[in-house]
Amino acid sequence: MLSYSELTKGKIIIINNQPYEIIEAQSMFKGRGHSYLQTKLKNLITGAVIPKTIQPREEFEEAHIEKKEAKFIYENKGKFVFSDVADPSNRFELASEQIGNESKFLKQNQIVETILFNGKIINIKLPIKVELKVIEVAPGVKGDRATSGNKAVTLENKTVINAPLFINQGDIIEVNTERGEYVRRI
Repeated sequence: MLSYSELTKGKIIIINNQPYEIIEAQSMFKGRGHSYLQTKLKNLITGAVIPKTIQPREEFEEAHIEKKEAKFIYENKGKFVFSDVADPSNRFELASEQIGNESKFLKQNQIVETILFNGKIINIKLPIKVELKVIEVAPGVKGDRATSGNKAVTLENKTVINAPLFINQGDIIEVNTERGEYVRRI
């Protein structure tokens, strides 16, 4: 059991028989009262993020999560199909709601980390940075450098992000999957 003081960002706890990852935790104090923990929790099965206030007297069971590598194969009608790295015939699929915004940065044959809870695959985790090819570039407008210095680019997986004006079609760029931002040109 995890006590109040052990609940920090990144810990995975069980609430209503489902695993939740603490993505934000901030200790608050009411005058003449006691402290409490204001958190944001991400359900690892559904991908939903909920706010929760935790009192010092509350205790939570720590979720036992296993991690394993898998390969992304393809996406069809909101379902993402993956296979075991060692055994390509062993396939599974996840809905786009489960994966969330990270699904925008998946590309074919990409290796991802699966999250297993009670022996069942519940979600995936992408690397923090991925390399993607730019397939379409919005033309830079003269005078743009003075204002934003960015333009919209379309990546090989049809995702559109902002990148600096010097990025051209065919360039390979590194993208931060957590923030969905351009990092650097490769």
